[in-house]
Amino acid sequence: MNTSGEVVIGLAIVVGIAGVIVPVLPGGLLVGAAIGVWAFLTGGVTAWVVFAVAALLLIASSLGKYAVAERHLRGAGVPRETMVVGALLGIVGFFVVPVVGLLIGFVVGVYFAEWQRLRDGAQARRATIAALKASGFALLIELAGVLLAAGVWVTGLSMT
Repeated sequence: MNTSGEVVIGLAIVVGIAGVIVPVLPGGLLVGAAIGVWAFLTGGVTAWVVFAVAALLLIASSLGKYAVAERHLRGAGVPRETMVVGALLGIVGFFVVPVVGLLIGFVVGVYFAEWQRLRDGAQARRATIAALKASGFALLIELAGVLLAAGVWVTGLSMT
């Protein structure tokens, strides 16, 4: 693969990393696809091993983020239904107020769902804070996965 192609792959990986931080794009999927395209175009055992390791890291971080968030929320007593309401209002918020509306809609959705369920503002606030912490942990886990996958790609790039 030529240098300009590798630069394009690198840019796609950077956009994927940004997609994890600002959840507009499916960051992990974009990073994995970019590394897969690079492996396909580069060819050879090294490129495919790099892709396999990166894919395993991305899959592990994707599964891990849900497991950690679920455990944290279960420990705080926040039901799944509350998170679904938060996610749905986050999606609506994203289109009403681009980018920051996702966070605003999520917070409002979780608070509203917990207030409806418990009829207690203090408990709803605690549940909202727990949901934000769980979401933050999930984001950090996914970010670690895409950064490690990008590091594996850079290492593989230097080896091919």
